[in-house]
Amino acid sequence: MNLTDIAYGTWSGGKFMHFGKPLEDERFRSVIRHAYNSGIRTFITADVYGVGRADQFLGEALEGIDRSTYCLVGTIGHDFYTGQRVGNRGYPRFTDPELRSPREYADYVKMATEKSLERCKAEKFDLLMLHNPDERGYTRTEVWEAMVKAKDAGLTDRLGIAPGPANGFTLDIVKCFEDYHEAIDWAMLILNPNEPWPGNLALPAAEKFGIDVLTRVADYGGIFWGDVKPGHEFKAGDHRTYRPEGWVEHGYAKLEKMMPIAEKHGLTPIQMATIWNLSHPAVKSVVPTFIDEAGEAKRYEDKINELAATPRDLRFSEEEVAEITRIGDNTGCMDLKGASKRHETSTRPDEWPMRDDLVDIADRYNLGQSW
Repeated sequence: MNLTDIAYGTWSGGKFMHFGKPLEDERFRSVIRHAYNSGIRTFITADVYGVGRADQFLGEALEGIDRSTYCLVGTIGHDFYTGQRVGNRGYPRFTDPELRSPREYADYVKMATEKSLERCKAEKFDLLMLHNPDERGYTRTEVWEAMVKAKDAGLTDRLGIAPGPANGFTLDIVKCFEDYHEAIDWAMLILNPNEPWPGNLALPAAEKFGIDVLTRVADYGGIFWGDVKPGHEFKAGDHRTYRPEGWVEHGYAKLEKMMPIAEKHGLTPIQMATIWNLSHPAVKSVVPTFIDEAGEAKRYEDKINELAATPRDLRFSEEEVAEITRIGDNTGCMDLKGASKRHETSTRPDEWPMRDDLVDIADRYNLGQSW
Protein backbone atom coordinates (compact mmCIF):
# COMPACT_ATOMS: atom_id res chain seq x y z
CA MET A 1 0.00 0.00 0.00
CA ASN A 2 1.37 3.40 -0.94
CA LEU A 3 1.16 6.41 1.34
CA THR A 4 -2.22 8.07 1.69
CA ASP A 5 -2.68 11.84 1.55
CA ILE A 6 -2.86 12.18 5.35
CA ALA A 7 -0.54 10.40 7.77
CA TYR A 8 0.15 9.95 11.49
CA GLY A 9 3.67 10.02 12.96
CA THR A 10 4.78 8.45 16.23
CA TRP A 11 6.78 11.56 17.14
CA SER A 12 3.36 12.99 18.05
CA GLY A 13 2.09 12.80 21.61
CA GLY A 14 5.06 14.35 23.39
CA LYS A 15 6.38 11.01 24.58
CA PHE A 16 9.59 10.97 22.54
CA MET A 17 9.81 14.66 21.60
CA HIS A 18 9.61 17.45 24.16
CA PHE A 19 6.41 19.37 23.46
CA GLY A 20 3.03 19.67 25.13
CA LYS A 21 1.85 17.10 27.63
CA PRO A 22 3.33 13.61 27.10
CA LEU A 23 0.65 10.98 26.68
CA GLU A 24 0.58 8.04 29.04
CA ASP A 25 1.36 4.65 27.53
CA GLU A 26 -2.20 3.38 27.12
CA ARG A 27 -3.48 6.64 25.69
CA PHE A 28 -0.52 6.77 23.31
CA ARG A 29 -1.68 3.43 21.90
CA SER A 30 -5.33 4.41 21.92
CA VAL A 31 -4.86 7.60 19.88
CA ILE A 32 -3.05 5.62 17.18
CA ARG A 33 -5.99 3.25 17.04
CA HIS A 34 -8.31 6.25 17.03
CA ALA A 35 -6.43 7.68 14.05
CA TYR A 36 -7.02 4.45 12.16
CA ASN A 37 -10.70 4.38 13.09
CA SER A 38 -10.99 8.01 11.96
CA GLY A 39 -9.81 7.09 8.47
CA ILE A 40 -6.09 7.82 8.61
CA ARG A 41 -4.32 4.98 6.86
CA THR A 42 -0.60 5.84 6.86
CA PHE A 43 1.52 5.44 10.00
CA ILE A 44 5.13 6.55 10.29
CA THR A 45 7.65 5.54 12.92
CA ALA A 46 11.39 5.85 13.51
CA ASP A 47 13.48 3.23 15.25
CA VAL A 48 15.42 5.85 17.24
CA TYR A 49 12.31 7.30 18.95
CA GLY A 50 12.50 5.94 22.47
CA VAL A 51 15.22 3.57 21.18
CA GLY A 52 12.58 1.27 19.73
CA ARG A 53 9.63 2.07 21.96
CA ALA A 54 7.78 4.06 19.30
CA ASP A 55 7.95 1.05 16.99
CA GLN A 56 6.67 -1.14 19.80
CA PHE A 57 3.76 1.14 20.68
CA LEU A 58 2.73 1.37 17.04
CA GLY A 59 2.86 -2.39 16.61
CA GLU A 60 0.76 -2.92 19.73
CA ALA A 61 -1.77 -0.25 18.73
CA LEU A 62 -2.33 -1.73 15.26
CA GLU A 63 -2.16 -5.37 16.29
CA GLY A 64 -5.14 -7.30 14.98
CA ILE A 65 -5.91 -4.82 12.20
CA ASP A 66 -5.72 -6.19 8.67
CA ARG A 67 -2.19 -5.25 7.55
CA SER A 68 -3.37 -4.67 3.97
CA THR A 69 -5.58 -1.78 5.13
CA TYR A 70 -2.82 0.60 6.22
CA CYS A 71 0.55 1.84 5.00
CA LEU A 72 3.51 1.33 7.34
CA VAL A 73 6.52 3.64 7.03
CA GLY A 74 9.75 2.97 8.90
CA THR A 75 12.83 5.17 9.21
CA ILE A 76 16.32 4.08 10.18
CA GLY A 77 19.70 5.78 10.36
CA HIS A 78 20.65 6.53 13.96
CA ASP A 79 22.77 3.73 15.39
CA PHE A 80 21.64 3.24 18.99
CA TYR A 81 22.70 -0.41 18.86
CA THR A 82 26.46 0.15 18.92
CA GLY A 83 26.74 3.96 19.03
CA GLN A 84 26.71 6.12 22.14
CA ARG A 85 24.36 9.08 22.54
CA VAL A 86 26.19 12.42 22.61
CA GLY A 87 24.02 14.98 24.42
CA ASN A 88 21.57 16.88 22.24
CA ARG A 89 23.39 15.64 19.15
CA GLY A 90 21.72 12.31 19.73
CA TYR A 91 22.98 8.97 18.48
CA PRO A 92 25.55 8.82 15.67
CA ARG A 93 24.46 7.90 12.16
CA PHE A 94 25.29 4.35 11.18
CA THR A 95 27.58 5.79 8.50
CA ASP A 96 29.92 7.27 11.11
CA PRO A 97 33.39 5.96 10.15
CA GLU A 98 34.15 5.32 13.81
CA LEU A 99 31.36 2.71 13.82
CA ARG A 100 31.83 0.88 10.52
CA SER A 101 33.21 1.01 6.99
CA PRO A 102 31.05 1.42 3.86
CA ARG A 103 31.23 -2.29 3.11
CA GLU A 104 29.36 -2.90 6.37
CA TYR A 105 26.46 -0.55 5.60
CA ALA A 106 24.26 -3.25 4.06
CA ASP A 107 24.52 -5.50 7.10
CA TYR A 108 23.51 -2.64 9.38
CA VAL A 109 20.55 -1.58 7.24
CA LYS A 110 19.27 -5.15 7.10
CA MET A 111 19.68 -5.65 10.84
CA ALA A 112 18.08 -2.32 11.81
CA THR A 113 15.17 -2.82 9.42
CA GLU A 114 14.47 -6.34 10.63
CA LYS A 115 14.54 -5.29 14.28
CA SER A 116 12.24 -2.33 13.60
CA LEU A 117 9.80 -4.59 11.76
CA GLU A 118 9.84 -7.08 14.62
CA ARG A 119 8.87 -4.33 17.07
CA CYS A 120 6.16 -3.13 14.66
CA LYS A 121 4.82 -6.69 14.46
CA ALA A 122 5.08 -6.58 10.67
CA GLU A 123 6.83 -8.56 7.96
CA LYS A 124 7.73 -5.60 5.77
CA PHE A 125 7.44 -1.84 5.43
CA ASP A 126 5.55 -0.21 2.61
CA LEU A 127 8.22 2.51 2.70
CA LEU A 128 11.64 2.51 4.37
CA MET A 129 13.34 5.90 4.73
CA LEU A 130 16.90 6.94 5.50
CA HIS A 131 16.47 9.05 8.64
CA ASN A 132 18.39 12.30 9.24
CA PRO A 133 21.42 11.32 7.14
CA ASP A 134 24.83 12.87 7.53
CA GLU A 135 26.77 13.98 4.44
CA ARG A 136 27.71 10.39 3.65
CA GLY A 137 24.03 9.46 3.53
CA TYR A 138 23.44 11.95 0.73
CA THR A 139 26.55 11.15 -1.24
CA ARG A 140 27.81 7.59 -0.74
CA THR A 141 26.72 5.02 -3.31
CA GLU A 142 27.21 2.30 -0.69
CA VAL A 143 24.40 3.80 1.41
CA TRP A 144 21.86 3.54 -1.39
CA GLU A 145 23.13 0.15 -2.46
CA ALA A 146 22.45 -0.97 1.12
CA MET A 147 18.93 0.46 1.01
CA VAL A 148 18.23 -1.23 -2.32
CA LYS A 149 19.44 -4.56 -0.91
CA ALA A 150 16.88 -4.23 1.88
CA LYS A 151 14.18 -3.68 -0.73
CA ASP A 152 15.40 -6.61 -2.83
CA ALA A 153 15.27 -8.79 0.31
CA GLY A 154 11.56 -8.05 0.65
CA LEU A 155 11.86 -5.86 3.75
CA THR A 156 10.17 -2.89 2.03
CA ASP A 157 8.31 -2.06 -1.16
CA ARG A 158 9.64 1.49 -1.47
CA LEU A 159 12.61 3.60 -0.40
CA GLY A 160 12.94 7.20 0.68
CA ILE A 161 14.96 9.86 2.45
CA ALA A 162 13.94 11.98 5.43
CA PRO A 163 16.27 14.94 6.09
CA GLY A 164 16.11 16.76 9.36
CA PRO A 165 15.08 17.35 12.04
CA ALA A 166 16.18 20.95 11.41
CA ASN A 167 15.41 22.76 8.18
CA GLY A 168 17.64 23.11 5.17
CA PHE A 169 19.58 20.40 3.31
CA THR A 170 18.10 21.73 0.04
CA LEU A 171 21.25 21.52 -2.06
CA ASP A 172 22.11 18.14 -0.56
CA ILE A 173 18.66 16.67 -1.21
CA VAL A 174 18.49 17.95 -4.79
CA LYS A 175 21.93 16.46 -5.54
CA CYS A 176 20.79 13.21 -3.91
CA PHE A 177 17.70 13.20 -6.15
CA GLU A 178 19.92 13.62 -9.20
CA ASP A 179 22.32 10.85 -8.21
CA TYR A 180 19.96 8.26 -6.70
CA HIS A 181 16.49 8.98 -8.06
CA GLU A 182 16.24 5.47 -9.47
CA ALA A 183 16.28 4.16 -5.89
CA ILE A 184 14.26 6.90 -4.18
CA ASP A 185 10.45 6.84 -4.25
CA TRP A 186 9.70 9.33 -1.45
CA ALA A 187 11.27 12.27 0.39
CA MET A 188 10.11 13.87 3.64
CA LEU A 189 10.44 17.67 3.79
CA ILE A 190 9.43 20.41 6.21
CA LEU A 191 6.72 22.53 4.58
CA ASN A 192 3.78 24.59 5.80
CA PRO A 193 2.14 27.94 4.94
CA ASN A 194 4.24 29.80 7.53
CA GLU A 195 7.42 27.98 6.49
CA PRO A 196 7.43 27.60 2.70
CA TRP A 197 11.19 28.25 2.52
CA PRO A 198 13.43 26.37 1.93
CA GLY A 199 11.34 23.20 1.45
CA ASN A 200 9.59 24.58 -1.62
CA LEU A 201 12.96 24.97 -3.38
CA ALA A 202 13.36 21.18 -3.58
CA LEU A 203 9.86 20.49 -4.94
CA PRO A 204 10.63 21.11 -8.65
CA ALA A 205 13.52 18.65 -8.51
CA ALA A 206 11.33 16.04 -6.78
CA GLU A 207 8.71 16.47 -9.50
CA LYS A 208 11.37 16.27 -12.22
CA PHE A 209 12.68 12.93 -10.94
CA GLY A 210 9.29 11.43 -10.09
CA ILE A 211 9.88 11.48 -6.33
CA ASP A 212 6.78 11.91 -4.17
CA VAL A 213 7.01 14.23 -1.18
CA LEU A 214 5.70 13.72 2.34
CA THR A 215 5.56 17.03 4.22
CA ARG A 216 5.86 17.31 7.98
CA VAL A 217 5.43 20.11 10.54
CA ALA A 218 2.30 21.20 8.64
CA ASP A 219 0.98 22.59 11.94
CA TYR A 220 3.90 25.03 12.40
CA GLY A 221 4.53 24.28 16.05
CA GLY A 222 0.81 24.16 16.84
CA ILE A 223 -0.18 27.51 15.31
CA PHE A 224 -2.40 25.86 12.68
CA TRP A 225 -4.16 23.72 15.28
CA GLY A 226 -5.59 26.97 16.58
CA ASP A 227 -4.73 26.49 20.24
CA VAL A 228 -1.30 28.13 20.25
CA LYS A 229 -2.10 31.84 20.25
CA PRO A 230 -0.36 35.03 21.37
CA GLY A 231 0.41 34.79 25.07
CA HIS A 232 0.52 30.98 25.06
CA GLU A 233 2.61 29.60 27.90
CA PHE A 234 4.67 26.56 27.02
CA LYS A 235 5.60 24.13 29.76
CA ALA A 236 9.20 24.03 30.93
CA GLY A 237 11.41 21.98 28.61
CA ASP A 238 9.11 22.29 25.60
CA HIS A 239 11.43 22.41 22.59
CA ARG A 240 9.37 25.24 21.06
CA THR A 241 10.68 27.59 23.75
CA TYR A 242 13.97 27.61 21.81
CA ARG A 243 12.34 29.34 18.85
CA PRO A 244 12.99 33.08 18.46
CA GLU A 245 11.02 35.32 20.79
CA GLY A 246 7.73 36.48 19.27
CA TRP A 247 7.38 33.56 16.84
CA VAL A 248 3.86 32.76 18.07
CA GLU A 249 2.63 36.33 17.65
CA HIS A 250 4.27 36.65 14.24
CA GLY A 251 2.96 33.28 13.06
CA TYR A 252 -0.55 33.91 14.33
CA ALA A 253 -0.69 37.28 12.57
CA LYS A 254 0.15 35.53 9.31
CA LEU A 255 -2.54 32.92 9.96
CA GLU A 256 -5.18 35.60 10.42
CA LYS A 257 -4.31 37.03 6.98
CA MET A 258 -4.65 33.58 5.41
CA MET A 259 -8.01 32.77 7.01
CA PRO A 260 -10.21 34.41 4.31
CA ILE A 261 -9.01 31.71 1.89
CA ALA A 262 -9.67 28.99 4.48
CA GLU A 263 -13.14 30.37 5.25
CA LYS A 264 -13.97 30.57 1.54
CA HIS A 265 -13.57 26.78 1.40
CA GLY A 266 -15.00 26.04 4.86
CA LEU A 267 -11.64 24.90 6.25
CA THR A 268 -10.09 25.07 9.69
CA PRO A 269 -6.49 26.34 9.91
CA ILE A 270 -4.94 22.84 9.97
CA GLN A 271 -7.13 21.73 7.08
CA MET A 272 -6.04 24.82 5.14
CA ALA A 273 -2.37 24.04 5.84
CA THR A 274 -2.91 20.46 4.72
CA ILE A 275 -4.64 21.46 1.47
CA TRP A 276 -1.98 24.10 0.77
CA ASN A 277 0.70 21.43 1.06
CA LEU A 278 -1.20 18.97 -1.14
CA SER A 279 -1.79 21.67 -3.76
CA HIS A 280 1.91 21.49 -4.69
CA PRO A 281 2.21 18.88 -7.49
CA ALA A 282 5.08 16.94 -5.89
CA VAL A 283 3.40 16.70 -2.46
CA LYS A 284 1.36 13.52 -2.05
CA SER A 285 1.09 13.13 1.73
CA VAL A 286 0.98 15.40 4.79
CA VAL A 287 1.84 14.51 8.40
CA PRO A 288 1.34 17.21 11.04
CA THR A 289 2.42 16.86 14.64
CA PHE A 290 -0.36 16.12 17.11
CA ILE A 291 0.22 17.92 20.40
CA ASP A 292 -1.77 17.71 23.62
CA GLU A 293 -1.13 21.30 24.69
CA ALA A 294 -0.78 22.34 28.31
CA GLY A 295 -3.64 24.47 29.62
CA GLU A 296 -6.98 24.95 27.89
CA ALA A 297 -6.72 23.36 24.45
CA LYS A 298 -8.39 21.00 21.98
CA ARG A 299 -8.46 17.33 22.89
CA TYR A 300 -5.91 15.22 21.08
CA GLU A 301 -8.64 12.95 19.71
CA ASP A 302 -10.55 15.97 18.38
CA LYS A 303 -7.46 17.09 16.50
CA ILE A 304 -7.26 13.66 14.86
CA ASN A 305 -10.94 13.94 13.86
CA GLU A 306 -10.36 17.42 12.46
CA LEU A 307 -7.44 16.33 10.30
CA ALA A 308 -9.25 13.19 9.14
CA ALA A 309 -12.19 15.37 8.03
CA THR A 310 -10.02 17.35 5.61
CA PRO A 311 -11.73 17.34 2.17
CA ARG A 312 -9.77 14.84 0.11
CA ASP A 313 -10.75 16.18 -3.32
CA LEU A 314 -10.05 19.88 -2.67
CA ARG A 315 -6.96 21.64 -4.00
CA PHE A 316 -6.22 25.37 -3.99
CA SER A 317 -5.81 27.26 -7.23
CA GLU A 318 -2.35 28.44 -8.25
CA GLU A 319 -3.39 31.95 -7.25
CA GLU A 320 -4.49 30.82 -3.79
CA VAL A 321 -1.28 28.85 -3.27
CA ALA A 322 0.75 31.88 -4.31
CA GLU A 323 -1.19 34.24 -2.04
CA ILE A 324 -0.76 32.01 1.03
CA THR A 325 2.92 31.60 0.18
CA ARG A 326 3.31 35.37 -0.11
CA ILE A 327 1.74 35.91 3.31
CA GLY A 328 3.83 33.19 4.94
CA ASP A 329 7.11 33.99 3.18
CA ASN A 330 9.97 33.21 5.56
CA THR A 331 12.89 33.41 3.13
CA GLY A 332 16.21 33.79 4.90
CA CYS A 333 14.73 33.58 8.40
CA MET A 334 17.18 30.97 9.71
CA ASP A 335 20.59 29.42 9.29
CA LEU A 336 20.16 26.26 7.25
CA LYS A 337 21.61 22.85 8.00
CA GLY A 338 23.58 20.71 5.59
CA ALA A 339 26.12 22.19 3.19
CA SER A 340 26.99 25.78 4.04
CA LYS A 341 29.63 28.38 3.38
CA ARG A 342 29.72 28.93 7.15
CA HIS A 343 31.83 25.80 7.65
CA GLU A 344 35.33 24.94 6.56
CA THR A 345 35.23 21.57 8.30
CA SER A 346 32.43 19.23 9.30
CA THR A 347 32.08 19.30 13.09
CA ARG A 348 28.47 18.09 13.42
CA PRO A 349 26.51 15.31 11.70
CA ASP A 350 24.06 17.86 10.24
CA GLU A 351 26.47 20.56 9.01
CA TRP A 352 29.32 20.35 6.51
CA PRO A 353 31.32 22.58 4.14
CA MET A 354 30.00 23.72 0.77
CA ARG A 355 31.19 21.69 -2.23
CA ASP A 356 31.67 22.75 -5.84
CA ASP A 357 29.12 20.20 -7.07
CA LEU A 358 26.50 21.77 -4.78
CA VAL A 359 27.30 25.26 -6.04
CA ASP A 360 26.65 23.84 -9.50
CA ILE A 361 23.30 22.48 -8.27
CA ALA A 362 22.36 25.92 -6.95
CA ASP A 363 23.17 27.46 -10.32
CA ARG A 364 21.35 24.88 -12.43
CA TYR A 365 18.20 24.99 -10.30
CA ASN A 366 18.27 28.78 -9.78
CA LEU A 367 18.53 28.39 -6.03
CA GLY A 368 20.78 31.39 -5.50
CA GLN A 369 24.12 31.72 -3.76
CA SER A 370 23.04 32.69 -0.23
CA TRP A 371 23.80 29.27 1.19
